[in-house]
Amino acid sequence: MPAATPLRFRPHHFLCALGYQGKGYSTRFTANMSYIVYTRLRNAATADTPIEVVTVSDAICAPCPHRRGTGCERETKIAALDQRHAARLDLRDGQVIGWLEARQRIRERIAPDDLDTLCAGCEWLDAGMCKQAVAQLRDG
Repeated sequence: MPAATPLRFRPHHFLCALGYQGKGYSTRFTANMSYIVYTRLRNAATADTPIEVVTVSDAICAPCPHRRGTGCERETKIAALDQRHAARLDLRDGQVIGWLEARQRIRERIAPDDLDTLCAGCEWLDAGMCKQAVAQLRDG
């Protein structure tokens, strides 16, 4: 069986994918994110989907209304999120990591309350979805 083509994720999108609950910036964005999360990551047949770490627009960003070429209209904020997440999860640009290993790193290195600092500036933080997902992951 051929290896799966890696998804491309900015570092902060590992936690976004973990906490995703069907909400997004637009209909197109939500459809794309739902496909990535529910089909490519959470489906038992593809649970260890390979993910390539990138520092530019990625698979999740593709239909985002804030995307501008390979960047984001909020690039300063997004780059800061990426730097904090990359450092905490030990991710490097160009690295390929499986979704199961990514979840293990999140479980071992991030507590729900860490998101207050790690995800500072994210408009989704107050919704609590990611904190809830991290708590559930840590509880096993």
